Amino acid sequence: MANLGPAYYAPYPVAVYDGLLTPPEGKAILLTDVVDEEVAMREIARVMLTSENATIFPGPQVLYAWNDEAKKKATLIKEMAEVLNAKMIPMYDYRPKYPKIDPEVEINPNHPNLTIWHNDIKACIFIGVHCHYANVALKMIRCETDCYTAAICGLSGHEDAMATIRDQHTEELAKFIKIAKEVKQELSK
Repeated sequence: MANLGPAYYAPYPVAVYDGLLTPPEGKAILLTDVVDEEVAMREIARVMLTSENATIFPGPQVLYAWNDEAKKKATLIKEMAEVLNAKMIPMYDYRPKYPKIDPEVEINPNHPNLTIWHNDIKACIFIGVHCHYANVALKMIRCETDCYTAAICGLSGHEDAMATIRDQHTEELAKFIKIAKEVKQELSK
């Protein structure tokens, strides 16, 4: 009997159907393995530094100065982009635009898979994107592109990203930048 239900409408089922959940506290996920945060940070940095058109997608939680932590994170994300030689495409407004949009004309954050296709992005980081939107977007990207996705999340992480780190705040972002600088130096040798 064929598999039925919404998860099987996509060409590749969502990660949770493969038994992959968000990482436990203090840990991260790389593909299907639970690893230490630092291991994931090193791998995310390596992939971003060695992939074409590496891009950071900052979301509203870090784009708007709604609290002191958001302001600090925004500054750190700019530094992160410089260290990783990454572009930034902000996801400042991903509310649906009804009654209709033409995604081939208006490529916006509502269609992250099209943004990735049209910009030939091979690796990206989602950061400061609301979890409910990140979950849907990462599922679309997983099914529709060959982009390596990383989610740096302030809450519990995202199982549909190829790499996810949870509970990331300013202190952890500063640590990531330090590790990224080390990886960059190692790769330049």
